[in-house]
Amino acid sequence: MRFLVRALAVLFLFKLTLSVVSAQSFDFSGQLALEVRGFPDKSLWPDQVEGAQFSSFLEPEFRWRSADRNSMLKFTPFVRVDAVDDKRTHFDIREANWRKISGDWEFLVGASRIFWGVTESRHLVNVINQIDFVEDIDEEDFLGQPMVQVGRQLDIGRFDVFLMTGFRERTFPGRDGRLRTPLPVKTGAAVYENNTEQWHPDVALRYSHFFGDFDVGLHAFRGINREPSLVLSSDNQSFTPHYSLMTQVGIDLQLTRDAWLWKFEGIVREGQGSPFAAVVAGLEYTFFQVAESDIDLGLIVEGLYDGRDKLNFNDIGSKQILPTIYDKDIFLGTRLALNDVQDSSVLVGFVTDIEDGPATLRVEAERRIGQHLKVELIGQTFFEEKPTNPTTFFMQDSFVTLRLSKFF
Repeated sequence: MRFLVRALAVLFLFKLTLSVVSAQSFDFSGQLALEVRGFPDKSLWPDQVEGAQFSSFLEPEFRWRSADRNSMLKFTPFVRVDAVDDKRTHFDIREANWRKISGDWEFLVGASRIFWGVTESRHLVNVINQIDFVEDIDEEDFLGQPMVQVGRQLDIGRFDVFLMTGFRERTFPGRDGRLRTPLPVKTGAAVYENNTEQWHPDVALRYSHFFGDFDVGLHAFRGINREPSLVLSSDNQSFTPHYSLMTQVGIDLQLTRDAWLWKFEGIVREGQGSPFAAVVAGLEYTFFQVAESDIDLGLIVEGLYDGRDKLNFNDIGSKQILPTIYDKDIFLGTRLALNDVQDSSVLVGFVTDIEDGPATLRVEAERRIGQHLKVELIGQTFFEEKPTNPTTFFMQDSFVTLRLSKFF
């Protein structure tokens, strides 16, 4: 419970600080959720939870703006309590920063979350923040990253510089948790391939702009790789994460033309074995007001390629396991928006490996209840694969999550 005490203390101190400034400039919102995740199949690995897994989380957001609207403080803590997996019970400061706008310039100091990318199935270019892997395996949840950001908006585009230190390790489920590797990952024993370890200074540069119907983003990054290699421990009972230095350059590109969205993300990375390239490219077409109703239906097709060797189920006894699973895959998806008062929507995505066959199907549905409640249903199933397919790790971890959220 020590982390919970710390979380409450931080919340109290932040609120006390903000009470000193103008109360009229302060506002807050947030989300409190209750969640149950059910696993219909017996666990594949020893000691894992069976049946239902209950948890809850709280994510408030506190904001303060100056009278001229050019300065802002933001504080977004996050705390989850899980009834089974102690590694999934965790506290994080998603955002705690000061932002200043001065003419064409923008400055940010503190922890923040930076989202890049345009594709649906995978965000290759998201290189700033670490993934909070105990939240979900869809790689959409991020830990807050301490940084200094300097940006400038010009007629020819926006330029941003990110200076970072205080690297955040990736979270992994514990021995009791589902959706994990065959052996648990010892997150407290990470090995860094640099002398300053997590205090290594990382730097990223980004340029973004639009040219007619095109939205373009270019980035370059030098620092600690957010994707660890997993090394088998000497007692063969766990994996140890190894973090190397890497250099990455990439582009994200989107063309909007009527009901069509053409999307592309590509990177070249050096520092994680041999240099390699990875690409996600595809399109989305939306049928608006289907059959003269308020319903919009989007169809998505994307191809995924990664030049690294695939993570192999049979390699768990070797020296290292790299995190690659999307070597040659196809993503097929559909997005249904009812456009009703309750903001009801459904997203269905299917990923198949063109060499090993079907991999996984995921469904996400949500609907508002009144003004402050929302119910979400998330389901994912893993199909039985060839032994070389990495999703074999999760082949008995198909699950359904029911979440009820209260917004304030």
